[in-house]
Order: sequence, then C-alpha cells, then structure tokens
Amino acid sequence: MNAILGVIFHFLGGFASGSFYIPYKKVKGWAWESYWIVGGLFSWLIVPPLAAWLTIPNFSEIIGQAGGATLGYTFLFGVLWGIGGLTYGLGVRYLGVSLGSSIILGLCMVFGSLIPSIYYDVFPAKGKDTFSMLAGTPWGLTVLLGLVLCVVGIVICGKAGTRKEKELAKGGTDPHGAVVKTEYRFGLGLAVSIISGVLSACFNFGLEAGKPMADVANNLWKAANAGQGEFLYQNNVTYVVVLWGGLTTNFIWCMILNARNKTFGDYTNKKTPLLSNYVFAALAGTTWFLQFFFYGMGESKLGNGPSSWILHMAFIILTANAWGLILKEWAGVSKITKTTVIIGIITIILSVLVVGYGNSLRP
Repeated sequence: MNAILGVIFHFLGGFASGSFYIPYKKVKGWAWESYWIVGGLFSWLIVPPLAAWLTIPNFSEIIGQAGGATLGYTFLFGVLWGIGGLTYGLGVRYLGVSLGSSIILGLCMVFGSLIPSIYYDVFPAKGKDTFSMLAGTPWGLTVLLGLVLCVVGIVICGKAGTRKEKELAKGGTDPHGAVVKTEYRFGLGLAVSIISGVLSACFNFGLEAGKPMADVANNLWKAANAGQGEFLYQNNVTYVVVLWGGLTTNFIWCMILNARNKTFGDYTNKKTPLLSNYVFAALAGTTWFLQFFFYGMGESKLGNGPSSWILHMAFIILTANAWGLILKEWAGVSKITKTTVIIGIITIILSVLVVGYGNSLRP
C-alpha cells in the first residue's frame, strides 16, 4: 500500500512540475526575467515556509537548531541546483531542445538517484540505501531496471523531438518557455549539458544534506502520533533552506537580465495587465512548489532510496510530453515522429510501473 501511495504522490508532484508553466503563458507584456522572478518569489520564498508552518508549526526552531554544516551544505546544493537550471537553456541552445533536454534530464535522473546511494556505500548511515543494497537485492535490481527503462524512454522522446525540430524547421523553447534559437555546436553543447545535468541533480543532494532537519520533524511527529507510520510532510522544513539557495541564484541572474534588458519597468508598467500578470505568475510559482510538496509525501512512503527521484523525474517528463500532445505542439509532423514520441511515453510509463513494483518487493 505504501508503494502505491508513493507512486500516486509522485505522480501529483510530477504533474505539477510538468504543468506549472501554463499560467506563465497568460502573462502579457513582461520579459521572461520579470515574470520568472515574480513567480520564483512564490516558489522559493513565500510558499515553502507557509507550507512548513501549516504542517510543522515549529519548523523555524528546527532550522535554528540545525548545525552549521547541515544548513551550509543544504543551502549550497540549492545554489548549485539553481545554476543547473539556468544553464539548461545553454544546453538546448547548442544541441537543440530535444537532444539537449534528453541529455540533461537523463543525467539529472541518473546522478540524482545513484550518487547518494554510492556515497552511503563509502560513508554508511543508518536508514540509508546503498548502491550495494540496490545491486544485491531483487527489489533493488528491479528499481535499477526501472531507471534504465526511464533513460531509454527519455532517449526515444529526444529522438522524436529531434525529428520534430527538423520537420517543422523552427526553433523551440527552453524549459522556462523562453524562445531558443539553436546554434548547433555539439562539443560545447555536450559539455554544458553534462554540467547542467549534474548540477540539476543537486536538489536531491540538498535533500540528503538537510535530512537531519527532516528527521527531527519526523521524530517529533511520531512521538505525538505513535504507531501511525512516517510523517508525510517531514521534508517541508528542508525545502525552506534548499530553496533559499535556488532563490539566490535565480534572483541574481534575473536582476542582471533586468538591468541588461532595461526591463525593471515591467513590475509597474500600467500598459500591461498588472493584476492578472502578478496573479498568473503567483499561480505558476505556487504550482511549481507543489511538485516538491508531493515529492516529500511520496518519499515518506517509499523510503530513503533512488526510487523517489526516478519517479519524480519520470512523471515530469511524462507530463511535459503529454501536454505537448494535448496542446498540439506535434501537429504537422510525420506519423513516424508521432509514433516515436508515443513509444517514448509508453516506455516511461513502463519504467514507473517497474520502479513501483520494485518498491513493493522491498522487505
């Protein structure tokens, strides 16, 4: 039952992440950097502590009592994750939207799910899944099989996207919705994509670094609710610190773009629908945070292993591709291209089922 609930929660989180950009499309007359940072203030500064306050009333005390190393590493990984997200656009600029996205998302999934388990092989910690455990147990091998299938699905979707770009002969958009003009440079693009993929995985590393705070929240809740399992919202306190790091990176970059593009006036430009712009940006930012709100709930059901990160990434990719089909972004392409992306989506769905089954086998 825990495995089923974990998969459902991760689906909700992945759906939120794959859908959050839709409200941004309703923002009129603002540059990307303006609506991105307004939404980001809700994503990284306003909503996370609100969610923590609603679910962990003493969350600020937990943060205040955490060790300097815990806070420092959690914040640092948040900063690095933010850089990974910002360099995503460079990857798709030099490789194309589909090929760049496939490489970055694939690396993010692999590094984010496996590096923590490899780390705990070298530095064992109670309750942490190690790579040896994954490679030496039936349930662990099943989860790893699911990881491989998901990467295969990403590659297939990337192939379909590459065909789409060639057939439609037009530029694409990066993950933030900004128009990207591809300047194909494979060597540089591959290097940037590897950097982005590794740094994007740092969000999961940040959760691992901040786990002592989540453990405190979990233990306090279990003491007050004996026999009711793990605390669903234990990660909400960790998100606050990780997202401070993400806010730092994105705020600095958006302010640089505001200055460079002379777009500071967007925030008060009465020639634009200011109220609706702020509302839609806030809605997008809040939706973005919900991915991790549900991610934490899913992780509490599946335990401290790579499964949560694999499922999270799989559902994001699945949702994004599904929206592409629903919004007719694949209109005008050949039948073989549409068939290819559908095969990719089916492969990702299969990977989700395999990872969920692997977790159901876990003792």
